[in-house]
Amino acid sequence: MTSKDQTDEPPARPGPSTYAAARLHLLHQESQSGSPRRSALAKLTDEWVGGLFGTAARETGVRGAALVAVGGYGRAELSPRSDLDLLLVHDGTASDKAVAALADRIWYPVWDLGLDLDHSVRTPAEARKVAGEDLKVQLGLLDARHLVGDLGLTTALRATVLADWRNQAPKRLPELRELCLDRAERSGELQYLLEPDLKEARGGLRDATALRAVAASWIADAPREGLAEARRTLLDVRDALHLATGRATDRLALQEQDQVAAALGVLDADVLLRQVYEAARTISYASEVTWREVGRVVKARSVRPRLKALLGGRPAPERTPLADGVVEQDGEAVLARSARPERDAVLPLRAAAAAAQAGLPVNLHVVRQLARNTPQLTVPWPAEAREELVTLLGAGESAIAVWEALEAEGLVTRLLPDWERVRCRPQRNPVHTWTVDRHLLETAVRAAGMTRRVSRPDLLLVAALLHDIGKGWPGDHSVAGETIARDMAARIGFGAADVAVVATLVRQHLLLVETATRRDLDDPATVGAVAEAVGSVATLELLHALTEADALATGPAAWSAWRASLVAELVQRVAAVLAGDPLPDPEPAALTAEQERLVVEAHRTGGPVLALRAREEGEEEVTGGEGPLGAELRISVPDQPGVLPAVAGVLAMHRLTVRTAELREVDVPVPQDGPGSVLLLTWRVAAAYGSLPGASRLRADLVRALEGSLDIPARLAEREKAYATGPARRRSPAPPPRVTVAPAASRLATVLEVRAQDAPGLLHRIGRALDEAGVRVRSAHVSTLGASAVDAFYVTGVDGVPLPATDAAGVAKAVEGALG
Repeated sequence: MTSKDQTDEPPARPGPSTYAAARLHLLHQESQSGSPRRSALAKLTDEWVGGLFGTAARETGVRGAALVAVGGYGRAELSPRSDLDLLLVHDGTASDKAVAALADRIWYPVWDLGLDLDHSVRTPAEARKVAGEDLKVQLGLLDARHLVGDLGLTTALRATVLADWRNQAPKRLPELRELCLDRAERSGELQYLLEPDLKEARGGLRDATALRAVAASWIADAPREGLAEARRTLLDVRDALHLATGRATDRLALQEQDQVAAALGVLDADVLLRQVYEAARTISYASEVTWREVGRVVKARSVRPRLKALLGGRPAPERTPLADGVVEQDGEAVLARSARPERDAVLPLRAAAAAAQAGLPVNLHVVRQLARNTPQLTVPWPAEAREELVTLLGAGESAIAVWEALEAEGLVTRLLPDWERVRCRPQRNPVHTWTVDRHLLETAVRAAGMTRRVSRPDLLLVAALLHDIGKGWPGDHSVAGETIARDMAARIGFGAADVAVVATLVRQHLLLVETATRRDLDDPATVGAVAEAVGSVATLELLHALTEADALATGPAAWSAWRASLVAELVQRVAAVLAGDPLPDPEPAALTAEQERLVVEAHRTGGPVLALRAREEGEEEVTGGEGPLGAELRISVPDQPGVLPAVAGVLAMHRLTVRTAELREVDVPVPQDGPGSVLLLTWRVAAAYGSLPGASRLRADLVRALEGSLDIPARLAEREKAYATGPARRRSPAPPPRVTVAPAASRLATVLEVRAQDAPGLLHRIGRALDEAGVRVRSAHVSTLGASAVDAFYVTGVDGVPLPATDAAGVAKAVEGALG
């Protein structure tokens, strides 16, 4: 029952000014923070609510009652904006009206102070009944702490609730496990989120509390090493977040991270996130190990009585050999009785590889024993150690849990010291799903499915594991990574030739996808540059597989059928050159029948002609399997200034996202008063949402844009303004645009690279700037990764030749200024 329902008017109540002042002073006292401040705040609050209870009990004459803190308040873990979880427990001897009056005299001062309050009024029997029906209530009562009043009531309630919890554990722990899984599904994994929920996400404070409940059941206990420190880290970050925002929030939003980092004395937001991720990883691993043990014990308790009845005693556990010194027992990989960890330096890798190949976790105590007792591997590693590492990585998905177990106990950094630099390192690019270290592991998992495509699967798997190892070092991570990967590959025991291949793969792991999506594949310089960088067909096939594995492991925005087709086409052309074929002549391809028709029609009418072909049923989507509806748009228009910005602007107005754009000038027979050339533009576009517009609508708007009667900049500005002022619109500051000249990228044109925040009309603004600079666009290659656009434009002067270096730099500066 709640007291609000049983009283008409709130009674007079004591003013909370003394507590409020002391609370404010404590929260802003720089000399006290972290656990001491949380404990001090809990103690201060105990004294205040205890005083409220004492005064109220005297005024109402209620005896046989106690005030109990539960949940986070029961654990004395009060953050600055935490709510107060209070239970008023009474023995039932006082009247309902008197108990309600007692409760009101406690609750109302709390509300008056603006504090959030989670409150209830129950007898011990009612509390026990509700706890039996509501798992969350039972979990809160496990942390019950007596504040004031009848201590016997609180003690009896705690004992009863704890006894019920232990008796019902085989039934209730699976329910708690489901709650944790549902929460993780909703909130994600804290250790990989750029804006993590410190409480609800997997590896957060809720999971840490669940581990306390499991320990209280006596069914299983969590690994203790580092767990308390991880919990304190998350609580400290939440305290700083509450003070920074002034709100009871658990989500560490991007815009708050610098302020929270400063409050905690941390170097920057990246270091803050890394500390949060490390804490979350500790809690997640402890949860995984603990829940696995819970499942094993609960299953054993349900099976063992029947086996005892049949066999007349406890059966011996079955042990199945997996590898030398490694066996399976109770669904885990454990050490064989004959294993000698203190003499076998390869045993950690052998046990890990055997477990991953069998799809089993490694027993926690075994991992700790291996970390504690096995000697260091010699450097370079012996061949067996290298082969076991490759076998582990080649196991695919099941390698992840095994690798995380090794990492949790420090074995990975002992084997590969350079791994520490990328461990738990955040990636600010929203395209990335994972931290750097998990991305490397995910790439190896993806590569494991491609080992049949290459002649050296061992080099593919190791290169996948190391391809981003340079992140966290100054400069280009591919350049830094090449040096580090060379050292690590030699450490692992590869020969000089293999080390060189791994180093090349790491150095060039972005080469194929960046070239395929940002360069003109018909330009001989494009194919020649890639062939020179790769050097051999064998390395090319490895790089092709690594490119795909890397993109698939990055996130859904990084790979698509369109990108795959461009990369495959580039690989095919480079392979031909590496096999001895000459570079193709830079002659334009012959027009198709449809292209010729469009050119002739545009020449005849003197206006734009469009052909829009949507993807047909069953046809591979140009934007990727699950992207928006895609289409190929071909436009033929008499050569004139402003074509590119006009077309790009019309497409932006109709909310079409441009994937690629190719422009080509076609000479046609010239009548005495007709145009001398026609521009043929081929666009691959996708509808952001809804259906594709009709070709007639696009043509009508394009005619108006070319005539100057359609003010595209104004229309796009209106839409951008509406978007920016929409409800709950919040943006993180974007880095400024950058426009550079790519040196020696083509012998036929000057290549400008544009990197900017993606936005509606971006290509239109770039086109206008190029048009105003007086250059001709030969082709455009548009690529969008998350919120970033990375585009390349092949431009020439009006004479059709590449720009001089000074002119090219001037054009780049002009485009950058237009975007800024």
